[in-house]
Amino acid sequence: MSRLSPVPPDLFGHPRGLTFLFTTEMWERFSYYGMRALLVLYMLKYLLLPEHAAGVAGLATFRSILEAVFGPLAPQPFASQIYGIYTGLVYLTPIAGGLLADRVLGQRRTVIIGASLMAVGHLLMAFEHLFLLALLILILGNGAFKPNISTQVGHLYASGDRRRDRAFSIFYVGINLGAFLAPLVCGTLGEGYGWHFGFTAAGVGMTIGLVTYLLAAPSLPPDAFVRREQTSAPMRRDQWLSILAILALMLPVSLYWATYEQQGNTLALWADQNTDRFFFGFEIPVTWFQSFNPFMIFAFTPLVVALWHRQGAREPSTVAKMAIGCTLNTVSYLLMAFAAWNAGSGQASWLWLLFYFVIITTGELYLSPVGLSLVSKVAPARLLSMMMGVWLSTSFLGGFLAGYLGTFWSSMTRPAFFLLMAAVSAIAAGAIALLIRPLREILRG
Repeated sequence: MSRLSPVPPDLFGHPRGLTFLFTTEMWERFSYYGMRALLVLYMLKYLLLPEHAAGVAGLATFRSILEAVFGPLAPQPFASQIYGIYTGLVYLTPIAGGLLADRVLGQRRTVIIGASLMAVGHLLMAFEHLFLLALLILILGNGAFKPNISTQVGHLYASGDRRRDRAFSIFYVGINLGAFLAPLVCGTLGEGYGWHFGFTAAGVGMTIGLVTYLLAAPSLPPDAFVRREQTSAPMRRDQWLSILAILALMLPVSLYWATYEQQGNTLALWADQNTDRFFFGFEIPVTWFQSFNPFMIFAFTPLVVALWHRQGAREPSTVAKMAIGCTLNTVSYLLMAFAAWNAGSGQASWLWLLFYFVIITTGELYLSPVGLSLVSKVAPARLLSMMMGVWLSTSFLGGFLAGYLGTFWSSMTRPAFFLLMAAVSAIAAGAIALLIRPLREILRG
């Protein structure tokens, strides 16, 4: 039963709507990660070449604006800045998307609008002269879609239902199933047959997600509008404290995402330029490495959830789990620093990337789905979609920082660059660890 009104009977121990939301999110992530797997490589190997860049509407103006702030940008730093701005803004617009759903349109209509915009944006990526317009449409579409699909997962469960954390872990598997398939399909098409085929495949995936969501209507919870009288009522002290707790965690989590997002940026360049990718005579495509993380997400999720269950009363608190996640993220970059130092001027084995993804993925499971569950539990009901958008904006700041940090790839040695990523992540881990005790009572878990 939803905390708002009854929903259809359960399926596999969870509300039936979870299956539809899982599938919709899977296809949306297929489209996002399919495009992300190609983005930096596409820019450096095709779009930013002089003979193509001149035909991209608005690109010269956009470059001049960035150079006015950061100074002259060679192709790799310019591509990194575009990557960071895009991956940042797709997580800023959810704040507006959450407000729009809470106050005006409701979650369902806002998700439909967002999915439709994203389908159009991915298809426009197939036309190189519309590159910047396509990115803008994708940014707006994601803002409408992302906070409201996550909020609807929370609305499937009554207050205090212990299945909620497990539901978000299951939902997170859906996210990463789509992310696993995307580089294999879109990446293979883009690298092997033409960039535009890969982008078109991403658009087709988003269209399938939209159709799935439209078919899900009978199984979804009703829209949770903010009532006028609820809006005018004063906020309680515990509600303000919950909001402050979420805000206190946002900066260190943003630093975490700044290093995590190097997977689609500088780690793709490491795989392309500094990695021996041969495996029994087969050369692993560069984009396939971006399937390692999502594959491990749904492989490791049952193990991590089982570990938490077995720990019982000793299970770490929500904030402690997030600190553990950042610590593991730090270890993954220390490993890459060692791999780069060990390789010297030669190429490193692709197995180093495999071990890197094992560690960073385990850390992600301790941070990302736990954060979504935290917001759905403690944010005031009147601001739930907006606060989900605010929380997702940690990836906005993280994306911007990822793009900026990525500009150092061309000017630092590889070991030094990875040590920089480890240092940023270690700062995040330390800051979250300091918050464990102060936030324990506020967050109750």
